[in-house]
Amino acid sequence: MVEPAPDDAELMQLLTAAARIPDHGKLAPWRFIVFRGEARLEAGRRLLAIAERKNGTLDEGQRKQELERLARAPLVVAVVSRAAEHPKIPVWEQQLSAGACCMTLLHAAHALGYAAQWLTEWVAYDAEAGRILGVKDGEQIAGFIHIGTPSLPPTERPRPELDQIVTYWQGE
Repeated sequence: MVEPAPDDAELMQLLTAAARIPDHGKLAPWRFIVFRGEARLEAGRRLLAIAERKNGTLDEGQRKQELERLARAPLVVAVVSRAAEHPKIPVWEQQLSAGACCMTLLHAAHALGYAAQWLTEWVAYDAEAGRILGVKDGEQIAGFIHIGTPSLPPTERPRPELDQIVTYWQGE
C-alpha cells in the first residue's frame, strides 16, 4: 500500500463507521490508536528495540521488518479491545464487538476506494510492545488495520469450500 492514505475527513468517516457496530449495553468496549506519518517510523524503532532485547541481534532483513512494521501502509489504526467483566454483558460479546470494529473499518476503507488489511502479529500479543504503543492495563490489541492506496491488484487466497463449513439445522 502506498500514499495517499485517507485524509483527516475520510479518517473520521472510517472511524465513525467502525464505531457504529453491535455494542450490547453501549459499553464501547474498544478504542482506536492512529499511526500516521513519522509516528509509524518511531513506533517501528521502539518495536525493534523490544525485538532485539528479547531475541538478540536481528539480521538486516529482520531489522527492516521491525522498523517498518507500522509503516507498510501510510495509515495504521490499532483497534484496542477494552473488554471487562460486566454484570450483564459477557466479555466474549465485548471482544466480538472489537472484532466487528476491525471488520467494519476494513470494509469502510475498501468502500472509499482504499486497500486495507487486518493484521495482528507478535506486537498485538506482547505486553511491552502494547505499552509503548499506548495500550493500557486491561486492554488488548484486536488488530492493526493498515490502510492506503493499492500498489498492486489484490490477490485472493484459498478459502474453504462452502460445503465443508455450512450445515443446515434440521431439528433432529
